[in-house]
Amino acid sequence: MQREINRRELLKFAAAGGAACFAGPNILAFGARPQKSKLISPGCRRSKVKVAKIYLGIPQSHYPNPDLDLQKEVRFYESEFAKLKNELADVEFVVDQLISSAVLFNHFKDKLKDVDGVLAIHLTLWTMPILNEILKLQLPTIVFSAPYSGHEWHTLTSIYKQPQGRNLECILTSDYSQLAAAIRPFRAIHHLREAKILNLTAHPSNEYADQMKNKFGTEIKQIDLQRVLNTCKAISDKKAKTEADKWIKGAVQMVEPTSEEIFKSCKLALAFEKLLDEEDATVMAVDCYGSMYAPLCRAYAFPCIGFTRLNDMGLGGICQSDLPCAMTHILFQGLAGRPGFVNNPGFDFSTNSAILIHCMGTTKMDGPDGPAAPYKLRSVMERREGAVPQVKMRVGQKVTQAVLMGTSTLLYFTGQIVDTPETDRGCRTKITVKVDGDAEKLWKNWSGGIHRVTCYGDLTKELEHFCRFEQIEMINEAV
Repeated sequence: MQREINRRELLKFAAAGGAACFAGPNILAFGARPQKSKLISPGCRRSKVKVAKIYLGIPQSHYPNPDLDLQKEVRFYESEFAKLKNELADVEFVVDQLISSAVLFNHFKDKLKDVDGVLAIHLTLWTMPILNEILKLQLPTIVFSAPYSGHEWHTLTSIYKQPQGRNLECILTSDYSQLAAAIRPFRAIHHLREAKILNLTAHPSNEYADQMKNKFGTEIKQIDLQRVLNTCKAISDKKAKTEADKWIKGAVQMVEPTSEEIFKSCKLALAFEKLLDEEDATVMAVDCYGSMYAPLCRAYAFPCIGFTRLNDMGLGGICQSDLPCAMTHILFQGLAGRPGFVNNPGFDFSTNSAILIHCMGTTKMDGPDGPAAPYKLRSVMERREGAVPQVKMRVGQKVTQAVLMGTSTLLYFTGQIVDTPETDRGCRTKITVKVDGDAEKLWKNWSGGIHRVTCYGDLTKELEHFCRFEQIEMINEAV
């Protein structure tokens, strides 16, 4: 079956969906979730990020000014936080206090036991004794210091280079929007600790699951096929038909799949959401090219539409039971509130580019509150069966590709989307990314399997902060 849009529909699409696709990236409101959603922020449904916000200021300090009004300084910062309230809607400041001495700080120390991180806002000179007490707790700590706040930066530089500074990062800037950026690594740590991944496979992954639980707190639970099929059976045909109609009507074109194939895929998609809800989980992974290919994909339906739907909702759908990609997807959601695009790379040295491909694409690459990209409904390219959304991503968009390898290494590179090829070669969804660095070096340095996860935006700095706090080596494969 094939559905072509006519000229009038095409013009209407170009003015609406197409325009949304090429609009600039929006700022994601982490707490702005649909009314019925249980998500606190994209990728997290269990609890808010807990942060200690500590203002560091000594009355009548010589620098930046002995007449500095500390309460006025705090009010100024609080007004800046108010501007960021949407992005920080999932954050609970369990301590929010002006601290003027190490003795006073010790009165609040017990409240910091369960925080995800400490944001220390530097106001004046002579605050190192308080900072030393904070750093003794070995909690992820970011010091935010605007110009003229004090000379503590040079002492912090020394500490940063020593083992006791492994939980320290500093943001020295006059850009107060970076107060929100300072929270992002704490959010990623929180998301990974709270996350639960359901893995539909016949192959246990107990060793890997134990490693992730011990390092990050992430739970990985294997589920069986019969439970999934029973859940599918419990989904009403009416709901599945409504969902299928929505996907068909929203598509630019419906090429190979039949309406029946879309219907079954949507029944499976709704079953995924129900299973995640029952388990209080946020990510579904399926061994679709392995142990689940014959009994699920061929016998019933491919999970691709279900994965795209979960990613668009702020949850996660990961094909081929790729658990490192699932962990990276959670990491990206924590840092940026945006989903990842699981893909296989190819290279074109002549244009210094990597071509990132996979049959399944995600339409809400800006996050669940962002614009939806256009998509076609296609079959899986190499299988010539199933139904997948072929997504047209945004040319000109900066991207970060990464994968979390085990518990101690993160491989990554950045670049810019320069093309979304339309060809019958390779998988359905494709982006050509001009590499920041050297594509040939990227190929030479490649290791650890074929899959990676690509996210909108340059997340290098956020990844650096996260990796420092988690003692993870961060390797740019393109340099």
